[in-house]
Amino acid sequence: MARSERPARPAVHGFWEDTGATKTFTHPLDHALLEQYVPRDARVLDYGCGYGRLTAQLVELGYGDVHGVDPSRALIERGRREHPELPLLRFDALPLPFDDGSFDAALLFVVLGVVTADADQEALLAEIARLVRPSGVLYLSDVPLQTDEHHVRRYEEAAASSPGRPYGVFSTPDGGLFRHHRPEELRELLRTHGFAAEEERPTATATLHHGETTRSVQVLARRTP
Repeated sequence: MARSERPARPAVHGFWEDTGATKTFTHPLDHALLEQYVPRDARVLDYGCGYGRLTAQLVELGYGDVHGVDPSRALIERGRREHPELPLLRFDALPLPFDDGSFDAALLFVVLGVVTADADQEALLAEIARLVRPSGVLYLSDVPLQTDEHHVRRYEEAAASSPGRPYGVFSTPDGGLFRHHRPEELRELLRTHGFAAEEERPTATATLHHGETTRSVQVLARRTP
């Protein structure tokens, strides 16, 4: 297994060990889209699995070799209570304890939305690229920049108060820290780390905070040889 000389330690925002660990996650898994790209005998990594919501769905769909990983102790403990049958792993640092190219597919659902720093996102995608075999699949779901007045004001206020942060990073009243992306940022991040988008679908999801609907996007990308 290839390992970096200095492990990258994903910052677990305190929100995910407290209030965030009680939230119900909402981004939907498109079963038909998944099955179009990922056969049921595939080995699948659910990176940022939280409490195992999607990991459990994968098992219910007939995927027999699924691994959920997350840095939040509170979320993994919740997942083990709710889904004691699932293989959920809490990790402290990258790289993860899996061999290079050992997964046929990886899920990355709203992980880039909570890993807000550019350097941390780069480290995360580099690790996913290490773990997914050539021609394997990355199924990403995330939130692009919103265009309504409420969100635009939120982005502008956050950028003015924290000029060192990427545009689109903002905090919520309950202590969360999130990032919405320009679509081209997501595409470039994938390209840089060897993933070619094959399908991109707009969706809509309810937020964690007030349940209002936001625009989201799901991308199926192929690991280039």
